[in-house]
Amino acid sequence: MESSSSFSRSSFSASPNTGLDQQPKLTVTQLVQLEVEEKVAQIYRVLNGVSPHAQSLMSELWRDKHVEFLTRGLEQLGPSYHVLDANRPWLCYWILHSIALLGEPLDPELENNVADFLSHCEDKDGGYGGGPGQLPHLATTYAAVNTLITLGSENALSSINRDNLYKFLLRMKDSSGAFRMHDAGEIDVRASYTAISVASILNILDHELAKDVGNYILRCQTYEGGIAGEPGSEAHGGYTFCGLATMILINEADRLDLSSLLDWVAFRQGVEGGFQGRTNKLVDGCYSFWQGGVLALMQRLLLIVDKQLMPSSDNGESSSIGSTCSIKSSDLVGQGSGKLSDIGFHFVKIYAESVPLFHSIALQQYILLCSQVLEGGFKDKPGKYRDFYHSCYCLSGLSVSQYSWWKDAGASPLPTAVLGPYCNLLEPIHPLYNVVLDRYHKSFDFFSTS
Repeated sequence: MESSSSFSRSSFSASPNTGLDQQPKLTVTQLVQLEVEEKVAQIYRVLNGVSPHAQSLMSELWRDKHVEFLTRGLEQLGPSYHVLDANRPWLCYWILHSIALLGEPLDPELENNVADFLSHCEDKDGGYGGGPGQLPHLATTYAAVNTLITLGSENALSSINRDNLYKFLLRMKDSSGAFRMHDAGEIDVRASYTAISVASILNILDHELAKDVGNYILRCQTYEGGIAGEPGSEAHGGYTFCGLATMILINEADRLDLSSLLDWVAFRQGVEGGFQGRTNKLVDGCYSFWQGGVLALMQRLLLIVDKQLMPSSDNGESSSIGSTCSIKSSDLVGQGSGKLSDIGFHFVKIYAESVPLFHSIALQQYILLCSQVLEGGFKDKPGKYRDFYHSCYCLSGLSVSQYSWWKDAGASPLPTAVLGPYCNLLEPIHPLYNVVLDRYHKSFDFFSTS
């Protein structure tokens, strides 16, 4: 990768005929951007200056160190984590999902301890709080459910009270069609995703829960093409993933302007190889999943994009988004049983019609060389510190990148799709829920028969 900046210092220098007092000043963000680009460029210069064997070693995924860091966090956390007291199901999810991605088995006693802890976070009237006795919240409910599915044991899966959880989701549904994060809490796209994702993966999603959710998310798509957290706000990578995944799960993805959404996300991959979360913001390792995951979803929606871009056969004008587009998500996922909860099952089987919609090797390079911490764990960017959140979403993004050329669900990716030694290959994920694929299939079978 070239070390030159997308907006180098020279591009801001004054012309020979202007005084220094007229020279444009760089903003704080521009200065920090230049610093980040230089740090990343230094790393890549070292990579490019060594032998292919040394390059392979530099690009190695340090599995044992990551597992050690993650397992230690699951057993004991330091005092600095007190601020995350209301996020303990998230810590369980970030750590256990990361371990599952690495293909590492968990000690059965530790599995039972996690399931037991989460049972104490479950509210008697449905939903999960951030800790025992805390207010049930959609975000921690999503984290708890995904954790239990990742554990995958009958004890873990059967511990979820789906009847009460369904009632909780209905209580969180607002008259606008969107969801609140908690009782009297905020309404945003994240709330809609966590509610719909949980309902879908637990096989309790119905039309009452899905009603008018799509109308709310449509109001959140911005002029840039991305999706904001709420109407009138700025497009954001995390909310764009949440919005698109939700629209797929409720069978309304064709209502979005998918072409402009695709453009916006594709242009968020920066010169560093990683993704930024918003326009003109810094690269961040976590967006390896939030933005990379959107593009993994879009690979399966290109028939809808093509249809939206086709001229209308009636008057020659482009078809209006969400009204005249005849291809719907159901045409792609198959009719199946006709249940909304089955969409996730059928969607993952769709053949990806295109090559990756982002530079998958460049993203892997950023994750492995700029976000990976050799002592274990992953960080936002060079100069930052490791944490469990970035470890989870860097690994999720790495998996998405490795499988972005994947055509046959029964075969492993080709070596050319994996940066570094082939032992870097992680487990594949379900791109709508961000759980390891075999754990999803096990839970789908369990909740389809129970």
